[in-house]
Amino acid sequence: MKQFKDRFIIGIDHGYGNIKTANHIFKTGVVVSDTEPIFGTNVLFYNGRYYLIGEGHKEFNADKITDEEYFILTLAGIAMELNSYGLTEANVYIAAGLPLKWVSQQKKAFSDYLLRASDVRFAFNRKNYHVRITGVNIFPQGFAAIQDTAAAMKGMTVLCDIGNGTMNVLFMKEGKPDPLKLYTEKLGTQQCVIAAKTAIQDKYHVNIDESIIEDVLRTGSADIDENWLNLIKATAKEYVKKLFDILRRYDYEPSLMRLYVVGGGGCLVRNFAEYDENRVTINSDIRATAKGYESWAYRLLEKADAK
Repeated sequence: MKQFKDRFIIGIDHGYGNIKTANHIFKTGVVVSDTEPIFGTNVLFYNGRYYLIGEGHKEFNADKITDEEYFILTLAGIAMELNSYGLTEANVYIAAGLPLKWVSQQKKAFSDYLLRASDVRFAFNRKNYHVRITGVNIFPQGFAAIQDTAAAMKGMTVLCDIGNGTMNVLFMKEGKPDPLKLYTEKLGTQQCVIAAKTAIQDKYHVNIDESIIEDVLRTGSADIDENWLNLIKATAKEYVKKLFDILRRYDYEPSLMRLYVVGGGGCLVRNFAEYDENRVTINSDIRATAKGYESWAYRLLEKADAK
């Protein structure tokens, strides 16, 4: 969270699997109830209803404004950030983003969606909050994570942002984005989880909990039978092979270009891909995009104020 005069800029990376802010990360699952949940770590109360936050994750949907859940998740993210600084009331400026290929088409609609209630009162984990949403900026997802350092990048660089639902690819020359070479593919890490889960079901006829698969993808190991572990690893290797096949289809050439990987899927590349570590950079900070949104928004507000 950054402060600009009387406003607090809060960057929120609205992923399909996780919501990321500069200081927090939580799953996108939302369970709605008319009564307060007995169990649950994060409970938000808004407009007479209770929302249990972080139980599972949302299904992939290219349009994030079809229901109120991303707005509810945004309020939860704001509350977490404010709580980290001991605040319960604030003027908030939201800095968010969309996949590269969809920014131009969905920017206004998503901005309007996040501004649907400019003066909001709600409770989160039994603490009352009063938030005045004073503005919204929507940035290109992925690139925001490196926009502070992009100017130092020389030659050709391919930015690959691997999230839960999508993979975004952007080609850059001397650190500047090529507007004609940006792509969004539905090849997020959840596709790998589904493939591994299906492989386990087909071979062992067991419905494995996704959290076990996610542990393997994140760390390369898990406390399970070696045969099961090897099957999940083999599936992950097939996933990253497909990922690199797509990059090559878009003319990625490792000997001529550097690859910069951001997003939660970077751990799959690190753990299961074969690559030249001297030419591939993996940013392991899953909150880097949210932090980038804040820095970008701060500079824009500063520039506007100087006029």
